[in-house]
Amino acid sequence: MGDPVNFYSVCLDGILSDWLATLREFAVEAVVVLGPDPLGGADDRQVVCVHPPMASDTASALAASTDFSGAWRDSDAPLVAWQHIARGAALHDTGWRGLARAHGFQSMVRVEFPLPAQRSFECFMFSPRELIDRTEAALLAWSTLSVWPLVRRSIADERSALSPRERQCLSLAFDGHTARESASRLSCTERTVNYHLANAMAKLKVENKLAAIQRASWIGAI
Repeated sequence: MGDPVNFYSVCLDGILSDWLATLREFAVEAVVVLGPDPLGGADDRQVVCVHPPMASDTASALAASTDFSGAWRDSDAPLVAWQHIARGAALHDTGWRGLARAHGFQSMVRVEFPLPAQRSFECFMFSPRELIDRTEAALLAWSTLSVWPLVRRSIADERSALSPRERQCLSLAFDGHTARESASRLSCTERTVNYHLANAMAKLKVENKLAAIQRASWIGAI
């Protein structure tokens, strides 16, 4: 598992910092984004972003845990979860709850953005106080929905080696268009579309178009 991508991107880290600033009224002091491991199984997650860096240990432990993974998704659980961390963590808990509490966090709100094949991006917000009621959790979720398109685009730009044309061809294929239909839309030849799709498959380390579409979506590229 590599370092969070915002550690190497001034632009993305700035976006996360600005997002965190808008959450100050809710006393949110850390944000974490988990995403699927493109080369792993259905329950394998990576820390995509974490801000500030001091929350990295909590983020890594959360990604390594089974919380909110397969069993959670299979239970038709809500896309937004709200927990009082202190109530769920034992005194000597070495998991993510214990680490979060060691940083002084009391509450966590999670917002999920589903992806194909039972994967998802997950945004976590940590606060050093207990939220008063569900209204505060709902407002935090709404804030995340508002900023997520910008965050996701920035994540994709940093994580993806795909060219703009390769991403276009994959997006059209995702929408169900054939290479011929994509060529018509892009004003190029069918051979050119297939060339870009082949390059995308090579970069994503897959052997067919469907796998390339899935993997590109898992890193936020389409």
